[in-house]
Amino acid sequence: MTETESTRSSVLRMMADDRASAALGIELVDHGPGWALTRMTVRADMTNGHDMAHGGLVFTLADTAFACACNSWGPVTVAAGCEITFVAAARLGDVLEARAEARTRYKRHGIYDVTVRRGDEVVAEFRGRSHQLAERRP
Repeated sequence: MTETESTRSSVLRMMADDRASAALGIELVDHGPGWALTRMTVRADMTNGHDMAHGGLVFTLADTAFACACNSWGPVTVAAGCEITFVAAARLGDVLEARAEARTRYKRHGIYDVTVRRGDEVVAEFRGRSHQLAERRP
């Protein structure tokens, strides 16, 4: 197995075990070293009292793309912090895509930007900071 195949399979294994993303219907569309694309369709049970997609679920879509991108290098990597700016409301039936891209990596840390879109329209911008966990020793 090549290094690229190994890192791709690490993301696929992570997503296979991600019950939260699966319950929300979040799918991994594609990924590679330092980037990932996820997709989610806004369902009725994802809307808030204003008939818009709940911001926490838009955040979760972006966070899943972030997780896939920062784990695409292979080692287990977790969020150290993140923030989101909501640009436009998403509504019932909207198909949202989140594309995460590495901006920089240093030591065991990284910074990633994620754009959530509905077609060509930006719905949210997310920035995540990652931390690679130390390798476990026997």
